[in-house]
Amino acid sequence: MEKEMTSNRVQSQTLRSAVFPASTALTHSLFLVGGVLFLSALAQIAIPVPGSPVPVTGQTLGVFLIATTYGARLATATFATYLLAAIAGAPLFAPSATLPNHGLARITSATGGYLIGMLVATFVIGYLAQRKADQKFRTSFPMLILGSVIIFAFGLTWLRFSLEMSWSQAIAVGLTPFIFGEALKIAITATSLPLIWKRISRKLNA
Repeated sequence: MEKEMTSNRVQSQTLRSAVFPASTALTHSLFLVGGVLFLSALAQIAIPVPGSPVPVTGQTLGVFLIATTYGARLATATFATYLLAAIAGAPLFAPSATLPNHGLARITSATGGYLIGMLVATFVIGYLAQRKADQKFRTSFPMLILGSVIIFAFGLTWLRFSLEMSWSQAIAVGLTPFIFGEALKIAITATSLPLIWKRISRKLNA
């Protein structure tokens, strides 16, 4: 009976709380700062795409990992802090040939919609992860696909109206070049999460 109760409790946890069950203001702050630095590091992995104002970055992978590991509340707070710190002047955004890697101008630029979409996706993925969607293959893939759809829905809409493009033009420069990379990120993350949960459950129930 005790093991069954432990198993049910583990399944309702995030990865963070399963591995680090002690929760204090200090640990939350450390995770938040660590998450901001992690997102910033992945943002620096930026590859320009010819003909597109949107670079290939590691940011969406960061969103997937932070959201599924932290859960909705802490993950959203982490990404919001990342945005606010960068807006305030910290050089955290992806490098750009035409814009600085900080400041409000990056949010209001043609690519700002992707950042807003990431904030929304962070909450949605974190919410679903708290409800065990990251613990099985059949739910981890749809969860991350939904997150990616949210990011690109905001990004493409913002891009289209900012640059006065047609939808076909916006899709050609703001989605098509990134499909393979996004599919790869989703496949790696969605495959890894259930395996990680399986291992954690075995250790905590041993």
